[in-house]
Amino acid sequence: MFGQGGHAALAVISLLLLLWHQATPIEVPQDPKILRELKQPPTIVRQSVKDYIVDPRDNIIIECEAKGNPVPTFLWRRNGKFFNINKDPRVTMRKRSGTLEIGFRSGGRPEDYEGEYQCFASNDFGTALSNKILLRVSKAPLWPKEVLEPRVVTEGSPLVLTCNPPPGLPPPFTFWMNSGMSSIPQDKRVSMGLNGDLYFSNVLAKDAHTDYSCNARFLFTHTIQQKNPFTLKVQSKEPFNETWYNATDLYGGRRIADTVPTFLSPSGGESSKMVLRDEELLLECIAAGIPTPSIKWFKKGGDLPGQKARFENFNKTLKIINVSEEDAGEYVCMANNQGGSTRHSIFVQVKAAPYWLDKPTNLVLAPDENGRLVCRANGNPKPNIQWLINGEPINSSLPNPSRQVQGDTIIFRSVQMGSSAVYQCNASNQHGYLLANAFVSVLDMPPRMLGPKNQLIKVIENNRTFLDCPFFGSPLPDLRWFKNGQGSGLDGGQYRVYVNGTLEIKRARAEDEGTYTCVANSILGKAENQVRLEVKEPIRIVRAPEHQSAIRGSTARFDCKVKSDPSLPVTVAWMKDHKPLYLGWRLKKEEESLVIPNVNEGDEGTYTCTVQSEIDQDSASARLTVLEEASLNPSVSSALPPDRPDPPMDLDLSDPAARSVRLTWIPGNEHRSPVTQFLVQFEEDHWEPGRWQNLSSYPGDLNSVILQLAPFVHYQFRVISINTVGQSEPSKPSPRYKTSGAAPDAIPRGLRGWGSKKDNMEISWEPLLDLERNGPNLQYKVWWRQKDVEEEWNNVTTMESKYVVQNTQTFVSYEMKIQAKNDFGTGPESNVVVGYSGEDKPTHAPTDLRVAKVDSTKANLHWKAVDRSSIQGELKEYRLYYWRESSLVPGLLVSKEKKTKGFYSVASEPSGMLSDLVPYSKYNMFMVVANSRFEGPPSNTVEFTTKEGVPDVPKMFRINRRGFDAIHLEWDKPQEPNGILIGYQLKYFTVNDSKSGRVQLETFRPNVTEFRLRLPDRSTHYRFFLSALTQMGTGEVVAVESPHFANEENVTDATGLVEQTDGSLGSAFSPTPPPLAPSPTTIAPTTISTSTSSTETTPTSTTTPTPTTTASSTTTQASTTAPVLRTTKRTEHNVLVASGLEIWNLTVEPNSNYAIVSWRHNFSAGSSEFVLEFTLDSDKTVKVVTLKQQPPITVADLIEGAKYHLRVYSHELNSVSSKSVTFKTKAAYIDQVDIATQGWFIGLMCAIALIILILLIVCFIKRSRGGKYPGRGCVTGITKYLVRDKKDLPLDPVDQKDQDGSFDYHSDEDNKPLAGSQTSLDGVVKESDDSLVDYGEGGDGQFNEDGSFIGQYTVKKDKDETEGNESSEATSPVNAIYSLA
Repeated sequence: MFGQGGHAALAVISLLLLLWHQATPIEVPQDPKILRELKQPPTIVRQSVKDYIVDPRDNIIIECEAKGNPVPTFLWRRNGKFFNINKDPRVTMRKRSGTLEIGFRSGGRPEDYEGEYQCFASNDFGTALSNKILLRVSKAPLWPKEVLEPRVVTEGSPLVLTCNPPPGLPPPFTFWMNSGMSSIPQDKRVSMGLNGDLYFSNVLAKDAHTDYSCNARFLFTHTIQQKNPFTLKVQSKEPFNETWYNATDLYGGRRIADTVPTFLSPSGGESSKMVLRDEELLLECIAAGIPTPSIKWFKKGGDLPGQKARFENFNKTLKIINVSEEDAGEYVCMANNQGGSTRHSIFVQVKAAPYWLDKPTNLVLAPDENGRLVCRANGNPKPNIQWLINGEPINSSLPNPSRQVQGDTIIFRSVQMGSSAVYQCNASNQHGYLLANAFVSVLDMPPRMLGPKNQLIKVIENNRTFLDCPFFGSPLPDLRWFKNGQGSGLDGGQYRVYVNGTLEIKRARAEDEGTYTCVANSILGKAENQVRLEVKEPIRIVRAPEHQSAIRGSTARFDCKVKSDPSLPVTVAWMKDHKPLYLGWRLKKEEESLVIPNVNEGDEGTYTCTVQSEIDQDSASARLTVLEEASLNPSVSSALPPDRPDPPMDLDLSDPAARSVRLTWIPGNEHRSPVTQFLVQFEEDHWEPGRWQNLSSYPGDLNSVILQLAPFVHYQFRVISINTVGQSEPSKPSPRYKTSGAAPDAIPRGLRGWGSKKDNMEISWEPLLDLERNGPNLQYKVWWRQKDVEEEWNNVTTMESKYVVQNTQTFVSYEMKIQAKNDFGTGPESNVVVGYSGEDKPTHAPTDLRVAKVDSTKANLHWKAVDRSSIQGELKEYRLYYWRESSLVPGLLVSKEKKTKGFYSVASEPSGMLSDLVPYSKYNMFMVVANSRFEGPPSNTVEFTTKEGVPDVPKMFRINRRGFDAIHLEWDKPQEPNGILIGYQLKYFTVNDSKSGRVQLETFRPNVTEFRLRLPDRSTHYRFFLSALTQMGTGEVVAVESPHFANEENVTDATGLVEQTDGSLGSAFSPTPPPLAPSPTTIAPTTISTSTSSTETTPTSTTTPTPTTTASSTTTQASTTAPVLRTTKRTEHNVLVASGLEIWNLTVEPNSNYAIVSWRHNFSAGSSEFVLEFTLDSDKTVKVVTLKQQPPITVADLIEGAKYHLRVYSHELNSVSSKSVTFKTKAAYIDQVDIATQGWFIGLMCAIALIILILLIVCFIKRSRGGKYPGRGCVTGITKYLVRDKKDLPLDPVDQKDQDGSFDYHSDEDNKPLAGSQTSLDGVVKESDDSLVDYGEGGDGQFNEDGSFIGQYTVKKDKDETEGNESSEATSPVNAIYSLA
């Protein structure tokens, strides 16, 4: 318990926490009006460098520029004291600036003005400081005069010629030359050191010269000072043998002993070097010895920094740029030759002048706001931080209760007007200093709008839209948007308001039009602005120009019909080959097209129609190809269809770069179809030699492109032309081109960590692709460390695509990252990924597994969760094992197969739903907890039973047989009764076209599985629906429809089984439309006919007997194999692709119940069977026909007025297919009813029989009197007359459709009458001079769509078939006529 004092302290702390908030600094916009009115302290914007060296021949200019309001005034300090420029006539200050100019026209020495300068810029709100500028005058002293004695050395000895250039400011650049002003040749043996001395590892006789001169070049004065030359004399123990000298024997055959390397520079066994951070480290080792030693460098305890290290001066100098702290350490140079080796260690220390970690920035605050200035810097040694205010130490300034200094941070609380100032942060150590100015400006300004007033914005519908409302105020105002002056503010949903005041409308619609008002509020007032938004329809080219070819001298027209918003004026412009098109007097630009009359070769090119409004545009292009004049012979013109283009030629490579090259080619002949695209492919000879891969594609009007390439690949290229017909052959390959190597650009993908054992973690990743390697010796550097534990990264470098970390704890999270590297350097690091070590078996089982609620198919489960630590891995799921122990239906056997279901929950007492259970059954179950690899022990086993449900569908329901007076139905019990079966329910009704009769209901006991329904009329059709019953209700319904007879529509299979077809449309194949090919030889039309006999059909296939045509002895017997028809489901196929074989130009000429199908192909005669695939649009049933006949083919027995989809493909090569064609048959001319049962028809037949009887009597009377028709000719003549006269009667159509819905195919050859022959009713061919063959053939007759009778030879039926069809033939009017004849 707290006392009264404790409560008071808590109240004060709570109040302080409530009042304190860190204000976001106000950003002052760069608006001219705001900047003119805004009062701000000074800011230094330009100043001279800290170490300022000037040329003594020029005037001295020391820069200091600052901005502020009011305009700042300037003063200078020199060497810490006030510099009164008014007293020195040589010194002037520029107007409205602090820049000093010191001139020496009237005399004076520049050296008198050397010193340290600092600029102060002040106004009413504070003072800003420049850096301390150390001014020094450049010096180029002369070389001291000295007499150099000749240097005499023994051949093979080392030598150092010292330079010692005069000290200059800045230091001079030294180099060695001879008297001929030529550089002294330098190599591995002779070279200049960093100090300018010339080192000889060993002296040769040829080194003897008298003009070794060291030169010093001074950069500022552009002068060169030359030292007196050295004279070098070389003493030899033996005379030089010129004939012995060669490139490998530098001593001319003289024997000079090998010597062990010694170091000329640096001396001793070790030395030290100090370098500052970010500067350049130069380490040098020059050795003497015979033969000349070679130098190698390495770093103890690590590798040399590959990207920053360079070797210079023949490996004698190690150069490291941009030195950082990790470059400190011991560097070793080793010199070795045949005589031995020696080493020298250089200990490198890296120090650092101060550098910024967090540089203070200007702070603009409103009254009573809080803020802070932060000044953080680092260095070696650590820099000292000192704060100043307006150029004076902050400790000596007046105390300010709203300001608190805490080391490198100044905290401001509740600032007030008048407390503006400029603060300086000075960070310094022995190696340098940093000085930063940051002002604190306390500003109060009422809200104001910065954008234009009442702006009108027009946008395109469905585009993302931004409405700008720039504003400013101090304190920062709150901004809200309103539409049409209503509502509580727009934000969320369709709208989003940004901190800068911009309103985003994610998808502009017509209803978003209106006036939007933005209102900025603060305690000092408010300001508002309005934006009016209009939403316009987009511009669209609805009829675009199309590629076309025009004969020279003809007229070409490109369409460009535009749809746009009526309120937006649009302009239509035409371009040719991406350049504005000059219309002139010949070309005509119409409202919706471009007309090019009298086409010539210069008109060929790509034409682009560009439609533009003030806010939108659209464009479309097409190419015009100009052809030579057409031949007067039409066959010649038709023989020149568009063809594939020729391959490009003369590939050339130019403009090589590190990762690109320019490829240029000459396009081949386009063959009357313009090239629309060029495909560039490449092949490389290292990873996959000989394999051509696509690189990129380019528009058809380009023939020179820059290819973007991968590093370190040996490329060659080829180009393929593409037009509307197809692709050309590839061009010849280009010359090879090798790109230079580089460090990897890509980061290995798929980084993951997982445990294959309980005490390891496998880190794996996808290796870089071959073209991502960028160089040789690809390796992967992998880092890992345990997550949320303070430890250093572990790393390993490997060439594999995985690494196994051993001896880990079980299921511990690790952080990982990866980087690729090769001989050229290292690539970027990946993001940190979290992985886990291996998992172990869970130790605990879920408890208290129970069932709360069970119905027929579902059960609610509850259990108690396990402790998360016992899972020993990631919780994947609680896995339930359950199985059906038995059915409660007596005698029903069940499968006891175990099933599983997973539940994921982190609750302490999870629950779940188990569904898809079988009703009226006994189940057992238990549960385990599972991680990604293991399952734990099982829980308690629970037994439960499901309630009774409705039964499944009966296993079988079919029409067993159908007679003329009854239908027999039979069915089988359900597979799963799901309860005690109490019976069956049968509903049925009549079906006549689209009308349905009254529903009738029959119920049966469970042991009844058949039903017989008497038919009131043979033409009556029924639809039946059967379901089983339990106490819970009616089960799933199965439906079947009664079959049709031979002369009825909608034929089903004979068994009455319902055929189910999927809902997909068209073929199972989707072949690429084949290009045009040369037309094959024209083949005479052929009609293929099938038998009209009944066919047994199953849902999978239909077999049709082979028809046979019998002709007279004077004709050749013809036999045709009938196509096999199959009712198929859509399936996926693996097809064999055939190159060059094509089927195209599929055409259909439909009639009412037949169609003429034709197509073109380039298969050799008899090499392939063709498959016609018909898809009926109404029920999506697919039927196919395989045939060998050549097109055209007459397809008969189609459904009148039906819509079909047809394609033709090769039976052997399924991938060779035509495009799919859609057609619709014409409406039927004859009402498809069974007229044989109509009363009027029976009466008509009786009248015809009576007339024939009378005519026969008359005929016999005339014969007895010597009439015209003797004997049988009389009967034949009368029959001919009747057939001609009665051809328009609506006779009973003989429906050629098989009961499985298959089609009838005729052959035109079969339709030709055979002279002098007649077919009798028994199928015997009889010869006669007077025969019905002259008018129509015997056998089964049929009528064309116009009702006229035609004859047709048909297959002779077997005796049993003939007898089976006697009843139907008796009702045929044609058969009636023959029987009477």
